[in-house]
Amino acid sequence: MEAGCHFGHLKRKWNPAMAPYIFMERNGIHIIDLHKTVAKIDEAAEALKQIAKSGKRILFVATKKQAKQIAAEKATSVNMPYVTERWPGGMLTNFPTIRKAVKKMANIDKLTADGTYSNLSKREILQISRQRAKLEKNLGSIADMTRLPAALFVVDVCKEHIAVKEANRLGIPVFGIVDTNSDPNNVDFVIPANDDANKSIEVILDACCAAIAEGIEERKAEKVDAEPADEGSEAPKSRRRSSKARVEKRNEAPAAAPENAEAANNSEAAEA
Repeated sequence: MEAGCHFGHLKRKWNPAMAPYIFMERNGIHIIDLHKTVAKIDEAAEALKQIAKSGKRILFVATKKQAKQIAAEKATSVNMPYVTERWPGGMLTNFPTIRKAVKKMANIDKLTADGTYSNLSKREILQISRQRAKLEKNLGSIADMTRLPAALFVVDVCKEHIAVKEANRLGIPVFGIVDTNSDPNNVDFVIPANDDANKSIEVILDACCAAIAEGIEERKAEKVDAEPADEGSEAPKSRRRSSKARVEKRNEAPAAAPENAEAANNSEAAEA
């Protein structure tokens, strides 16, 4: 409530699909039910934690002015990709083309480091540097994303409707902060809250990113525990093998004894 998560839009701008999440109307403005907001944040945080624990990536999308900086900081803190500039159409549905653009940016960096571009004219170098700056602005934050994300976290579902449609088409789960003027039907994990206030966005992203960080830590802890277990499982195997070999030797020794005894008896009979 202190962050202003409960403030919705004007009554005339509402989406009827958001009726279950609206508590009341005051002075022509809808008030969001914060009990449902808290419950939905917990549900979304748990799902995000499991995705992070499995080692998959979550793409944060927030191109509106109020959310840009906050989303970039929070996503960077948990080492997740984010889009805070214009959403490039087909970024999910035409992902190979986006990867080509990212590779192009990497090639420019490589050739610049080699000194290949030093032989070009000033005009050509300027054009290449401008192209590099444009690619960095739009795609720099997803440069290390080599495959499609496992989930999408959207700050304003209404503004980022293209991203939501692409995710729905590919079956990628969508987590979204949904205000009273947005349609929650296309969002898998709805977080009903004010998506225009800085503090509201920050509070929700803090809770979600904390869950993601927890999932990442649990994954690391499981890896550390798994390594000693693997080392320990190798030692008993060798012990089993050696004990098995000993048993086989013991079984072979008595079998050889009767043969020797029979040979001795035969020699005694021959002498007699």
